[in-house]
Amino acid sequence: MRIKDIEVKILRNDITQLDVDAIVVAANSRLTMEGGLAAFIKKEGGPAIEEEAMSKGPVAQGTVVKTKAGGLKTKYILHAVIQEGDEPAQEEVLRKAVACALRCAKEHHMRSLMFPALNCDNGEFSPIGAAKIMVQEVMKCARDPQMTVREVVFCLYDEETFRTFDRTIRGYISHMINDLGFGPYATVDIIIEYEGGVILVERSNPPYGWALPGGFVEYGESLEQAAVRGVKEETNLDLADLRQFHTYSAPGRDPRFHTISTIFIADGIGKPIPGDDAANVKIVRYEDLLQGNYAFDHKEILEEYLVEKDLD
Repeated sequence: MRIKDIEVKILRNDITQLDVDAIVVAANSRLTMEGGLAAFIKKEGGPAIEEEAMSKGPVAQGTVVKTKAGGLKTKYILHAVIQEGDEPAQEEVLRKAVACALRCAKEHHMRSLMFPALNCDNGEFSPIGAAKIMVQEVMKCARDPQMTVREVVFCLYDEETFRTFDRTIRGYISHMINDLGFGPYATVDIIIEYEGGVILVERSNPPYGWALPGGFVEYGESLEQAAVRGVKEETNLDLADLRQFHTYSAPGRDPRFHTISTIFIADGIGKPIPGDDAANVKIVRYEDLLQGNYAFDHKEILEEYLVEKDLD
């Protein structure tokens, strides 16, 4: 598979046997290699890897530290600080660490980079979510004309994780490149007024959190058709009195890529039932709308919606 100039491979193999410029490994802030894949790399490559890493710590979450790779075939180890203590890894930390690893590879003129299923071995982070986040960051860096990386390898050891990564990454790349292109992407989000509040959906894919229903505009659709379809797929609701609110286009509003979203307001008809990418659906009263944790810039959108609603 290719994303512009980057070839993407998904392999089931022993990570220490790959001949690449750098291997990315999950690390703690002290950069000790005490367990999991880090301990295996230290065992195979020698204690000098950990000694060099610890001499550069401690560092903050989302940071990447480069060391030599001891006796391994690879040239470098990139220690990506993702988790600290007993707290589960957060989506934004994983995304930041992957982006940092790719920048580090560029700064040191690396051509090939290998990722394991970062922070999935302890069962605290979904392999599907991790796979999507990592390939999203690869797609971002593929747009950089100065990027030196030409090969990204996702190497998984156990069969189940390999199958999950292979299926997820292949499907995601095919959908984003073949169906949608490289963006910016046109999307719609809908503020559905329903029984004294607004309908929100809990996302089952990264970025996680609560959000307005909506989605991508497909080829051949109008914005209005995409809004009606997206709401039906995510909430089972029909819409009445659909009208445009505002358009939001800041490049950083979506952590995955550049989206331009047209926001609609509508009345919801029917019974809300979660479907498609929605893990859950709820009705939030107007006075409670700003209390939740939202994906994207949807809290800002709801703030502006409430201001204008009060003015009406």
